[in-house]
Amino acid sequence: MKPISTLLDCTLAVFFISCFFLIPVQGHTSDLTLSEAIDTALAKNPGLEAAGFRVEAASEKTIQARSGALPQVHLNGGYSRTNNPMWAFGTKLNQEAITSQDFDPARLNNPDVIGNYGSSLSVVWPVYDQGRTWFGVQQARLNHDSAQLYAERARQEVISGTITAYIGALLARENEIVIRQATDTARSHLKLIQSRYNGGFVAKSDLLRSQVHIADLEQQLGEAKSLADIAKCRLTVVMGVAGEFDDLTLTSPLDPGEPIAGDLDSWINKALDARPDLKSLSLQKDIAKKEVDKSNAARLPSVNLTGNYEINSQELDDHGNSYTVGAALSLPLYTGGRISAAIREAESNLKQTDAMLRSMNQQVCGETRQAFFNAKSSWERIPVAKAAVGQAEESLRIVKNRYDSGLFTITDLLDAEAAVQQSRMNHLKSLHDYKSAATRLSLAAGSIDKNSGF
Repeated sequence: MKPISTLLDCTLAVFFISCFFLIPVQGHTSDLTLSEAIDTALAKNPGLEAAGFRVEAASEKTIQARSGALPQVHLNGGYSRTNNPMWAFGTKLNQEAITSQDFDPARLNNPDVIGNYGSSLSVVWPVYDQGRTWFGVQQARLNHDSAQLYAERARQEVISGTITAYIGALLARENEIVIRQATDTARSHLKLIQSRYNGGFVAKSDLLRSQVHIADLEQQLGEAKSLADIAKCRLTVVMGVAGEFDDLTLTSPLDPGEPIAGDLDSWINKALDARPDLKSLSLQKDIAKKEVDKSNAARLPSVNLTGNYEINSQELDDHGNSYTVGAALSLPLYTGGRISAAIREAESNLKQTDAMLRSMNQQVCGETRQAFFNAKSSWERIPVAKAAVGQAEESLRIVKNRYDSGLFTITDLLDAEAAVQQSRMNHLKSLHDYKSAATRLSLAAGSIDKNSGF
């Protein structure tokens, strides 16, 4: 079974490329909250739709498996012509058209060509088929439950992907705003420097350094705009609506919410109990056990009841009819090692599934542990980054006043401006990183839902 994330990554890749290389359809602008983005993704994401069809297919497999215990009825028909002595005589018998002249040796050895319209109604009822149907029904039901769990995991990954893409778009937008503010601040300082240069209080190098700094900020701003557009494109891809919007206005704030509750052990236990993909693989192990039982049962006898009703006619104006009923028992005495090999194959598949299950248990623990530590460290960075913003802004105020007084150089002023810009971006990144880590933790624990982003 392919990992769900592989399917989701492929879907994202295809739609992400379409955002840039396909001609977009006429779209529209729209305000979009995080809740609305998740609802849209759950309704339109193609990967989630594919998982739903997988559940439907598994449900039909259950019906197919149950049919093995019911009588199988077939209506057959056909036309034949023959002058084969044995078949010609038998055909006349079936048509109930035998006469005394038909026993003439010459006619028996060289019969005329005879045609026959034949039809039959046959019934086969497997009274006991070595338990294949019984085990098949159980496997089909387990597979259906496994497909539902697979779909639930796909749903969780779509929710996680939407939250991650949404807050990524928020971070890109806020970074653009920070760079725009830094550019505006630098331009206001440029006016001051220009005035001081015109008055002969500063060297031309200060003016040039300030102009170069603004040019660099304008380049950063252009790149930030591009990154914001890419981030929104990624969001529409996850939502399954790529190309349907000319622009999106994200209205939910980049708010970290509350710190995660509980210790590491509680999160790991929650993950081992709740992860749908882990439960799905556990059901696959149960299916493999049933396959071992079914393979062993192949050594048992099978019993079928059969019935057949035939109508045979040469010209469709008269006909003969007959019926046959019976029972058949079959016991495999020697199959060339086929049954033994099938048993060993089933046992090997069971061991493989068990190893995969143990590996996934370790993987789930590792994912949960990593996400937990990331969330903890990211939350602790938030107040530090916030305090750094205030410190950088105060430092800029002091440096600007001292620059005005001729105590600091232009380098000091530009460094202070860059520090404010960087501290604001670090604060935004700390908010984003905690929100992203908390989302990954909920996904790793299998507890994420559509309200996890609030």
